[in-house]
Amino acid sequence: MVFSCGENKKQEAVDVLSLSWEDIEQQANGKTVTMMMWTGDSKINAYINSFVKPKIKNTYGINLEIIGGQGGNIVQILMTELQASASKSDVDMMWINGETFYQLRQINALFGPWTDKLPNSKYIDFENPFIGMDFQQPIEGFELPWGNVQMAIVYDSAKVENPPMNREDLLNFVKANPGIFTFDNQFTGLTFLKALLIDIAGGGEVLQGDFDEEKYNLYSQKLWAYINQLKPYLWRKGQVFPESVAQMHQLFASGELWFTMSNNDAEVDSKTAEGLFSETSRAYVPDFGTIQNSHYLGITKLSGQKAASMVVANFMVSPEAQLEKMNPVIWGDGTVLNMEALPKDMKAKFQNLPSRTKAPQRSEILHKAHLELAPMYMIKLAEDFRKKIINP
Repeated sequence: MVFSCGENKKQEAVDVLSLSWEDIEQQANGKTVTMMMWTGDSKINAYINSFVKPKIKNTYGINLEIIGGQGGNIVQILMTELQASASKSDVDMMWINGETFYQLRQINALFGPWTDKLPNSKYIDFENPFIGMDFQQPIEGFELPWGNVQMAIVYDSAKVENPPMNREDLLNFVKANPGIFTFDNQFTGLTFLKALLIDIAGGGEVLQGDFDEEKYNLYSQKLWAYINQLKPYLWRKGQVFPESVAQMHQLFASGELWFTMSNNDAEVDSKTAEGLFSETSRAYVPDFGTIQNSHYLGITKLSGQKAASMVVANFMVSPEAQLEKMNPVIWGDGTVLNMEALPKDMKAKFQNLPSRTKAPQRSEILHKAHLELAPMYMIKLAEDFRKKIINP
């Protein structure tokens, strides 16, 4: 079901988008923007609170307020507001991607298209399929690329000399070393399952395009058979899975797990700098490859602060802000900017960022990057993981 916000909301959107950027900035001054995002990482929180918020306040006079929430929480909140014919949303901006973007488009909860109005959009590498497409969906100006990452597996090199590089190696490894490997039952774990599904299918191109139920049923049957082979040798014998990647990180830090996972290929450096991971921690991408994707900023259709939200988003994709968060010891989040579009002095700053020391260079793992699959693959994997593995 698609919900309509009424002619007044359409008119408001037209009014904002018809303004010059100077007028948008003027309208934004003094406003408060409420942004909903995942707040489970101390480094990301520090970047927002210590860098983004003060810059937004001092430069544009905008107060940025952060509230915790992600995925299904966002969808439920906005759906409830639309069903209640609310005049204004409690949320202005959101950190989203993939499945959430798909669901929000289904209920017509996103403002747009707005991204081409932003001055800094000229620097974004929209032609890159890992950036301009979100889970096989064209973003069409309804969300703004914010960061780009590739999934990596993190291990303790003091305990693991040769990490498993393929499915057979992984099965043999966990049989020989039971209890020290697992994956979480949320986004990161499901992303790992997608990589295995792609490998079982014979490569990324097999599952590209719209969701194919026949292919899903065929290859997921083989996936669950493989996971059931792994299950007795996983952490806690596969009877329970970590509830989040943050919990996995803690188990890895304490030594209970020898591996953890990250959707951000550079996170091992920031977690080591933070003191959570040991100095012997390393990240790698197995031979079967991992998902590379981008994450995005969205503005709600019922936001009462669209102009201010656009100004905040424009700053967050500025070369200055992208440079800061790409620093491996700050966040290590990959940039969505096209280096060739940047001024020479700014390009040089990106090239002179501190190098990764625990994670592979992006150039070393790009050939193992898979495009995201259509959203329904994630939705079906989540359902079947619970039915066939967690509660069979």
